This record gives sequence, structure tokens and C-alpha cells, in this order.
Amino acid sequence: MSWEQISSQLLDAKYLWWLWDGFLVTLAISFLTIIFSTLLGFILAMARYSRFAIIRYITIGYNAIFRYSPLLPQLFFWYFGVGSLLPIEFKLWLFDEPQISLFFFTLKFPSFEFIIGLIGLTCYSSSFIAEEIRAGILGVGNNQFSAGLAMGFTYRQTMSLIILPQAFKIAFSPLLGQYMNIVKNSSLAMAIGVFELSYVSRQVETETLKTFQDFGIATFLYILIIAVIGAFGYLYQYYQPNREKVG
Repeated sequence: MSWEQISSQLLDAKYLWWLWDGFLVTLAISFLTIIFSTLLGFILAMARYSRFAIIRYITIGYNAIFRYSPLLPQLFFWYFGVGSLLPIEFKLWLFDEPQISLFFFTLKFPSFEFIIGLIGLTCYSSSFIAEEIRAGILGVGNNQFSAGLAMGFTYRQTMSLIILPQAFKIAFSPLLGQYMNIVKNSSLAMAIGVFELSYVSRQVETETLKTFQDFGIATFLYILIIAVIGAFGYLYQYYQPNREKVG
């Protein structure tokens, strides 16, 4: 096979840049979802132990709604349902792609679709993360909590100094699994027009008809992100026993 025949099967540089831009959007929405869903999931997990029954019931209802319903209808709900309630001026402002100047840098404000996708992914993922953190707390054991109170610690001190550090170690591996799911679930944001990797891949495939090359690269990029998360988890668990021995 000649070089001309080989090169004809490759994607042009323009389409490679398209895939790269989609990859960056996937990284951005996944990274932000991981941060916000972890914070919200922690708050939800703590709310399950509230002294007020109404807060516990609201938290249980929240987790049930978002965990037991598919993600795609939730994204449609946020985009078409809640999105229609927003002021038209605000949506037009977002559609104009405003920019924010910070010193020597100019940041492009996220699109309306990106923001809605981020909200939908965060609400969905936080319900799972809350249950993982709660499972970690339950895995510590009541004797640890009783020991903390017996030492004169307050409830807050016992939770922050004794229970939660152990709970996060127990929940670490399941949390990494949820973070990997966030990366994979981010591909569903294409349904509401987020220009992430899957969306761009469809555009490239439509123009080039090189399905294997296009989706092969996209699949590799998804695997790359998940492999980095897995490697981080492996390194953390590998060095964690050494830290405990040194301590």
C-alpha cells in the first residue's frame, strides 16, 4: 500500500483539531462535575445524619429521584424544562458567548448548554457520591464514634477528626469508580448540544465518513482519561500504607 493510500485513510489536521477541542470540553465538564458533585455529595451525606427529620427525608428523596431515574431524561428536564424558566435576557447573553477579561487573559464564558449539562451531571452524580460517602461512614463502626465522645470530643470533632478520615479511605475506591462514570456519562451531554468529544465525533464522521478512524480516536481519548484516574487511584493506594508506617 502506497503512502498516498495510507494518508487518504487518515483524518485531516482540521478534524483532529475538532476532536481535540471536544476532548478539552469533555475534560472541563468532567473535572468540574467531579468537584461540584463531590462537594454536594458530601453535604448530602452529612444531611443524612441531621438531627432534623425533615432534612433527612428531603435528602433521601433527592437521592432516590436522581439515582433511580435515567440521566438522559434528567438532562432534557434541565435543558427544556428548567431552561425555559430562565430569563430570556440571560439566555441571550449566554448565546452571545460573552468573554471575561482577567488581567492579560480573556476567558470565554461557558455556553448555556455547557452550564445546563454541568448542572444535570452534578445533580445526578452527587446522589451516587453521597451514598458512597455514607457507606464509608457506616463502614467505620459505631465504636469509633463512641470512643471519640468518650475522649471528650464534640460531635463535630469526632466526625471531622476520627470518622471522616477513615470513611474517605473506605470510600476511596468506589469514589474513583464514580469519577470514571462521570467521564463516561459526560458523553450524554451531546444530546443537549454540548460540544464535547462524542458530539464532535459525530460531526467529524458525518463530514469524512471515516467512522473507524474518528471513533477510534475518540474511544482512545476516553480511555486515556479513565486510565489517568485509575493510575491516580493506584498510586494513592500504593503509597498510602507507606505513609501510615512512617506516621
